[in-house]
Amino acid sequence: MKTLSIVMLGLWGLAAAAPAAAQSAAYPVKPVRLLVGQAPGGATDVIARLVNTRLAESMGQTFIVENRTGAAGSIAAALVSKSAPDGYNLLLVSSSYAINPSLYTDLPFDPVRDLTAVSLIAEAPFLLLVHPSTPARSVKELIGLAKARPGVLNYGSGGNGSSGHLAGELFTSLANVKMVHIPYKGAGPALVDVIAGQIHLTFGSVLSSLGHVKNGRLRALGVTSATRSSGAPELPTIAEAGLPGYQTTTWYGLLAPANTPQDIVQRLSDEMRKAVNAPDVRNRILTDGAEPRGSTPKEFQAHLAAEMKRAATIIKRAGIKP
Repeated sequence: MKTLSIVMLGLWGLAAAAPAAAQSAAYPVKPVRLLVGQAPGGATDVIARLVNTRLAESMGQTFIVENRTGAAGSIAAALVSKSAPDGYNLLLVSSSYAINPSLYTDLPFDPVRDLTAVSLIAEAPFLLLVHPSTPARSVKELIGLAKARPGVLNYGSGGNGSSGHLAGELFTSLANVKMVHIPYKGAGPALVDVIAGQIHLTFGSVLSSLGHVKNGRLRALGVTSATRSSGAPELPTIAEAGLPGYQTTTWYGLLAPANTPQDIVQRLSDEMRKAVNAPDVRNRILTDGAEPRGSTPKEFQAHLAAEMKRAATIIKRAGIKP
């Protein structure tokens, strides 16, 4: 009798698992929501709308970009973390996702346990930008100017704890200089004030600032990535231009709720890799100054862990508060 019970339990388990396995294999059978925690028109939103069209074509199902702004992207992240782990609610994030855990103690979700990595989509360096009236014409000259005038030079960012703020704090730390940080309500207003000559410099996204460099309204001294940008190959990296060891980027990636079936996660990762390497998408990303990536879930998970650790170090050292 005991043996029969065990057999029946085993058959019941197989029967219960069969529909889930079949549904996973058929994925996707209905529209997929791609949540973005930033406003329409921003770099994260642009990347989302660029890849979602390609995903829809290759997977034969509608992908809908939905902007849920607020709390530095945490509202969208919390919504996806609490949704069913079936692959129909996904989250497209930027590098702020790795910064927030060290900046906010009351996040409505656990960024490590509640969401799972799918794919790194693209990376983009910042440009170290100064107003043309600034005497410094190179990274070395800027460092020399900052050392000669401690606390006089100022730089703007999109707010306390933003990726641009951390880029500035890393610069001042490695260069051993003192500059004044001026937080704005977004990177756009900070960029406008550098162009207007109201502040001395900023670390601006290559996607939004390269045009201003080309028309002479801003002077770029270098890129923040480890290698030169394909969008501006004439610009040296900050490391090669006089500050060894300096490197930081902003990046974009795809996440799914924790416990999403592994075959769905892998399918999305494979499709994302194909999407960012499609000629039209790849060329658009490169033209905008970013670098297309496409990674395995394991590679993106390792990237997230490293970025969270790096952000925590900078935030703690600089005493950054939200």
